[in-house]
Amino acid sequence: MKTVSDRLAGHDLVVVIGAEVFRYYPYVPGDYLPEGTDLLQITGDPEVAAAARVGDSLLGDPRTAIELLVDMVGEGSTRTAPEPMARPRELPQEPNSPLTPPEVYGSLSRVRPPDAVIVNEPTSTMAQQFESLPTVRTGSFFATASGGIGWAVPAAVGGALGDRDRGVERPVVGLIGDGSFQYSVQAIWTAAQHDLPIVYVVMRNQEYSILKSFAELEDTPGVPGLDLPGIDIASVARGFGCRAVDVETTEDLEREFTAAVTAGTTTVIVVSTQPQKAML
Repeated sequence: MKTVSDRLAGHDLVVVIGAEVFRYYPYVPGDYLPEGTDLLQITGDPEVAAAARVGDSLLGDPRTAIELLVDMVGEGSTRTAPEPMARPRELPQEPNSPLTPPEVYGSLSRVRPPDAVIVNEPTSTMAQQFESLPTVRTGSFFATASGGIGWAVPAAVGGALGDRDRGVERPVVGLIGDGSFQYSVQAIWTAAQHDLPIVYVVMRNQEYSILKSFAELEDTPGVPGLDLPGIDIASVARGFGCRAVDVETTEDLEREFTAAVTAGTTTVIVVSTQPQKAML
């Protein structure tokens, strides 16, 4: 809770439209809202409203609410506005080697088809993913609401099968870390058997970064068994019947991703990345 409250400090009103209030995960003791901050939630889901731990909730259609509210927002203010909570990340002039997660997401943002679905589970770098790959269309972003690991590989299969059943043609992009990929790796066999148009981008930092970050959060650093050296993910993916490539640079990533979205089958792109502490 404290992390969310700290991010909202300095704002007198928080309006949450079409989303939960909030996903308090992981749990950090503290106030739900900073002093002097009010919150209004607008949602069409009574269960989401009932689960809100703070503020007032209004049941209604989020889109209609936005259309009615936008003309009521006045220009300017005598109060000094707080700094934006999210700012565009400046990428280096020369790419790193291995790449950083923001460099990977920046590359994908340049070549992602506008109708592509994102199934998201790069657990330790979700904040950076949101900055570079924002959701731009309804029904095109899927992520876990909790801390379960390994769901994205089969979830991408389910999403692609659902699209096929509805007669919808669009690529499904599964973003996942190398640790999470191991939990349900057998799902890529199903994807290959059905020739599903899925592109898995596996960020290989050779460790369970999210679990290392949790260990530090809980004051138990140095937990054994969280390093993952020596896993040839591309070979594993080929063994399950998928196209698979290893990439090291942004140019290779963009080229292989562009080829994968038109391949008509399942591709696993493994990109080497630097470990990064999760923003918990």
